[in-house]
Amino acid sequence: MSHAVELRGIVKRFGTFVANDCVDLVVKAGEIHAIVGENGAGKTTLMNVLFGLLQPDGGEILIDGKPIVVANPRAAIAAGLGMVHQHFKLVPSLTVAENVFLGMERGRAGFVDHKAQIAETERLSRDFGLKVDPTEQVGLLSVGIEQRIEILKVLARGARIIILDEPTAVLTPQESRELFQTLRGFVAQGMTVIFITHHLEEVMAVSDTVTVLRLGRKVDTRPTADVTKNDLVQMMVGRSVSFDRRQREPSTGGTVLSVKDLWCRDDRGLPAVRGVSFDVRAGEVVGIAGVAGNGQTELAEVLSGLRPASHGTFRIHGEDLTAASPRRIRDTGVAHVPGDRVVRGVDRQSSIAANILMGRQDTPPWARGSLIDWAVVRERSSEMMERFDVRASGPDALVKSLSGGNMQKVVLAREFSHDADFLLVDQPTRGVDIGATESIHNEIMRQRADGRAILLISVQLDELIALADRILVMFNGLIMGELPGDSVSEEALGLLMAGVQTGPDRAAVA
Repeated sequence: MSHAVELRGIVKRFGTFVANDCVDLVVKAGEIHAIVGENGAGKTTLMNVLFGLLQPDGGEILIDGKPIVVANPRAAIAAGLGMVHQHFKLVPSLTVAENVFLGMERGRAGFVDHKAQIAETERLSRDFGLKVDPTEQVGLLSVGIEQRIEILKVLARGARIIILDEPTAVLTPQESRELFQTLRGFVAQGMTVIFITHHLEEVMAVSDTVTVLRLGRKVDTRPTADVTKNDLVQMMVGRSVSFDRRQREPSTGGTVLSVKDLWCRDDRGLPAVRGVSFDVRAGEVVGIAGVAGNGQTELAEVLSGLRPASHGTFRIHGEDLTAASPRRIRDTGVAHVPGDRVVRGVDRQSSIAANILMGRQDTPPWARGSLIDWAVVRERSSEMMERFDVRASGPDALVKSLSGGNMQKVVLAREFSHDADFLLVDQPTRGVDIGATESIHNEIMRQRADGRAILLISVQLDELIALADRILVMFNGLIMGELPGDSVSEEALGLLMAGVQTGPDRAAVA
C-alpha cells in the first residue's frame, strides 16, 4: 500500500516551547489513521503544519511519495488535502450552499450562480451520504449538520486526504456513528482519512492505524487491531485510568435549585423548554441527558440568565431569579461552565490570567478598590493552572494559543474555584483528553463532597452514569423520565432520549 502522507522529523517551536519534536508519521493511502494523545501533546499542531496553517522549523512533508512545501492552506488544497477544524468556520447568516462555496463561488455572467451551487451541494451530499438542505440558513442548524457542511466544503475543493480535528467533540453518539459510516464510505471511494480524537472507543471502532503522541513526540504507531484501549492509555498518560462509577454517600442536603414549570423559546421563537420541573439538593449531582437540540442548551441559558424564560420560575435557596441578570445570578452563588467554551467560556484574545480574573475584577484580593492587582491575579492563576493541569508557558499566555482541551481547563479552573453553592456544568469534558477527563470527574466529585449542588449536562452517557446521583432525560423540551444513577443502563437512557417512555404504559411519544 502506498503512502498518502509522510512526515519526516517535523519540528515546530513556539518560542522556547517545542510542540513537535522530530515527529515522524506515515499514513497509508486508503486508510483511516487516528492520532491520539493528551491535550498539548502536539496533535493539532502537527496537522496544522501538514495543512500549511503553520510552517515547520524542521523536517519535510511528502504527499504521494513526493516532497512538497506546504506554504499555506491554498497549497495544501492544491495537493489534495482538506481539513475540518474542531471549531467550525461557517457564516451563520449564509445558506448551506453559500458556505460550501464561500471563496470559490460559481459564477455566471458576472454574478454568483446560486442554482449551480445548490445543485453541486446536492450532488456532493448525495454521493458522500452527507444529508443537508442546501437552501437552509446555517445559523438555524444543529452542530451535527454544521459539521457535515464543513466536510462538504473540503470535498467541494477536491480533497482526497481529509484531516478531522476532534470530529465528534460536538456530536451526539448517534451523530458520531453516522460520521463513522461516512468516513468508511470515503475510504471505500479511495480516499484517506486522518482524525484526531480523545475517545478511544472511536479509535477502536473506526480506525485502521493509530499513532500516539506524548509531550510533542511520537510514542508509537500500531495497527489498531493489535492494541487495546488500555495499551493506548498507558502510551498516552503513562498510567492506568478508571472511569467506573464513583463511590459516594447519599445526599442529605437541602434544596439549592428549584425549577417549576419552566418554559422558554429558542432563537426562532419556538418552544425549546416545555414545562420542566426538578430540584437539585446540596451535595447532589443531577445529570441531564439527551440528544443535542432537545432543550438542554436553552435550559442552561435560562438558569444562567442568558435567555429569558417565557413562563415558570427557578429559585436558588428560595430566591426567585427567573428574571435576574447574569451578574445577579452569579452573585447569588452560581458558577457556570458553558457548553461552548469559545462562544461563552473564554476571550481567546486575552491571557489565561485575564480569563481567570473574569467575574472577580472588583473582588479582593484580586482587586483593591477599582484597581486590579495583577501580581495577585498572576499568582492565583499560576496556582489554578497547576491544580487543573493547564499546559502553557504561564499565566500571560494568550488563550488562543491553547489547545481546545486546555481552553476548557481554563474555564473549569475559573468556575470551580468560585465559592458557589450551585454549579451549572454543561459538557465539562468536551474535547478533553483521557487523563484530564479523569481529573475533571474527580473535581466534580470533590465539589459534590463539599456540599455543592451540581447540574451536569452531558452528551456522554458514560460520564453521566459515572457521576450523577439522578439522571433526567430531555426530549423535545420535555423531561421524559428520571433514572437512578447507580442502576441505570445506556439502553434505558437511549430509549428515553429517543422519546420512548419507559413507564408501565411504555407509550411512544416520538
